[in-house]
Amino acid sequence: MTLVLTTIVSGLCVGSLLLLIALGLGLTFGQMGVINNAHGEFIMIGAYTAYLVQRALGDPGSSLLLSLPVAFVTAGLLGVVLEVTLLRRMHRRPLDTLLVTFGVSLVLQQLARDLFGAPSVNVTAPAWLSGDPFVIAGADVPRTWVFLFALSIGCVLGLRIVLGVTPLGRRIRATVQNRDLAETSGISTAATDRMTFFIGSGLAGVAGVGVTLLGAISPTLGTSYIVNAFLVVVAGGIGQLWGSVVAAFGLGILESFIGFSIGQSTAQALVFLVVVVFLQFRPQGLIALRTRSIA
Repeated sequence: MTLVLTTIVSGLCVGSLLLLIALGLGLTFGQMGVINNAHGEFIMIGAYTAYLVQRALGDPGSSLLLSLPVAFVTAGLLGVVLEVTLLRRMHRRPLDTLLVTFGVSLVLQQLARDLFGAPSVNVTAPAWLSGDPFVIAGADVPRTWVFLFALSIGCVLGLRIVLGVTPLGRRIRATVQNRDLAETSGISTAATDRMTFFIGSGLAGVAGVGVTLLGAISPTLGTSYIVNAFLVVVAGGIGQLWGSVVAAFGLGILESFIGFSIGQSTAQALVFLVVVVFLQFRPQGLIALRTRSIA
């Protein structure tokens, strides 16, 4: 029983990272039909933002907390620039957006090499995350994983509040359900799209700050996470927040159980295969969007 609980706790930790990197991607994909292949590079931008903030302040503790809002705004503004300049003309053309954002990702990677160099850099974790691990269900859980779990849950709750109770959230929901009807009702769908992309890209920046606690930062950092982000979004249901939550933690626990038995690399490949098979039987994902649209 202890071994099972240990594996579940480990899976929840992995799932918290999957959820954190997938939140913003699911938001933009669900509303705008945009496959943002540069989402991983926005994660990279958030990571380098944390690096620069720490170099400026020197104190790892205060720099980590300050990096979260700074990375959110920085990545969010760059996302708005991408949406206004390129993606505005390609809504609901996912293959076109996939190709365009793939090119953007290559440009951003090269820009990072020019600015920071090809070698990896590190962000120092604050002292309050470097102490003895927490013991949960008999398992030693590093403090960084507990922080990432809390950060991912905080982002989910914050996004749920925005979508559920704010005027912006109501405009986003209306645009998702029926863009044409929302436009005729007086909602500026273009402005709503910009704000949606700002939030989605900003969440990727926050994820980038979290990723700095796990290892070194490099210009190709985002490529390590983009596939997993797409798996969570598609398995959970396009644009479905709670579906992404269930999918992220479910896939994290599944990967943890398989990885304990046969190795981590094989576990990632088998999880990918499981998602592919699952989508053959339920292509809409765990949770399907309910809409009154007749389109």
